[in-house]
Amino acid sequence: MTDTPTPARKSRTRAVHAGTRRSQYGEVSEAIFLTQGFVYDTAEAAEARFVEIGPDEYIYARYGNPTVAMFEDRIAALEGAEAAFATASGMAAVNGALVSMLRAGDHVVSARALFGSCLYILEEILGRYGVEVTFVDGTDLTQWRDAIRPDTRAVFFESISNPTLEVIDIAAVSRLAHAVGALVIVDNVFATPVFQDTLGLGADVVIYSATKHIDGQGRCLGGVILGSKTFIRKTVEPYMKHTGGAMSPFNAWVMLKSLETVELRCRAQAASAQAIAEALEARAGLSRVIYPGLPSHPQHALARAQMEQGGTVIALEIEGGQAAAFRFLNALEIIIISNNLGDAKSIITHPATTTHQRLSDAQKQMLGITPGLVRLSVGLEDPDDLIADLSAALQAARQA
Repeated sequence: MTDTPTPARKSRTRAVHAGTRRSQYGEVSEAIFLTQGFVYDTAEAAEARFVEIGPDEYIYARYGNPTVAMFEDRIAALEGAEAAFATASGMAAVNGALVSMLRAGDHVVSARALFGSCLYILEEILGRYGVEVTFVDGTDLTQWRDAIRPDTRAVFFESISNPTLEVIDIAAVSRLAHAVGALVIVDNVFATPVFQDTLGLGADVVIYSATKHIDGQGRCLGGVILGSKTFIRKTVEPYMKHTGGAMSPFNAWVMLKSLETVELRCRAQAASAQAIAEALEARAGLSRVIYPGLPSHPQHALARAQMEQGGTVIALEIEGGQAAAFRFLNALEIIIISNNLGDAKSIITHPATTTHQRLSDAQKQMLGITPGLVRLSVGLEDPDDLIADLSAALQAARQA
């Protein structure tokens, strides 16, 4: 039985109930169908299923699974998408969305400020197979306008860039892309499915690393591609199921259960991030506090127009470069050093030497990834404790 709430129900209700499939046992918590294959009653039934898969019918876990389908249906209901395909990781989602639709000779326009692995796919993988990619400053609409051509197949960007938190005007870029028939593909990890109606702003395809806020507790890898039923079923699904990028049933179950609390967690984390950014903005030892919820952010007005809250991530530039940044990181007692984000635990990283270390010094400088820049993902701890921890670490960073 499928118990899918109507679209009129609020997001917190959809996050708890959408897509539920109950077995004959009537379980309350969604079941984990931890199986890679499925049994057919007869040889004729097997033949028929390979010709056409009916509702709630499955062949092989690489093609689909009831637990994975529940996660896909629930995140699609939360995002307002027609369909979704769950992937093994966030990068599998980025790769799947792009590679499934592109061919040699196609043209893509992308924002320059991207996560290092996204840059690798665009620069190395797509280039290797004859796809032309033009990079632009994502905040400059003139550059988008000049780069998009009549033969452009897709545009790609992070709605909030990693790690410098540039905010892209989704509606304006979408209008430019749609004028030539190009698809708009948006990595929406930092904005989360909670704070922004990305499809409503004009995007055609939305990508998440479910490893981040959707899991939110540092347990499992996962990703998801959301869009129209035609794009997901006809373009993404054939590519993903034949190349093996599907999400495991166990990870899908973890993500499914995490969706029940994603809005509560993200709103609490964003409220703490706002308080922390405001508390730190004038502190000695910091040359910059970058947060979309601050009036000092270059795209603050756009962020307020596109998003309900400023997100869960803050970028801090420590005065004194890498040495001071390392002293700051090493002095923290509550906030942990790691390279994930969107977790219940507050996490901090030094992008220049970790997530973006493969970039050249010139690329880092162009993107604003300075030796003193750190990325702080705010968790669920008390914000006063986090402010005290950060303040003490700033004091330690100034003591050379």
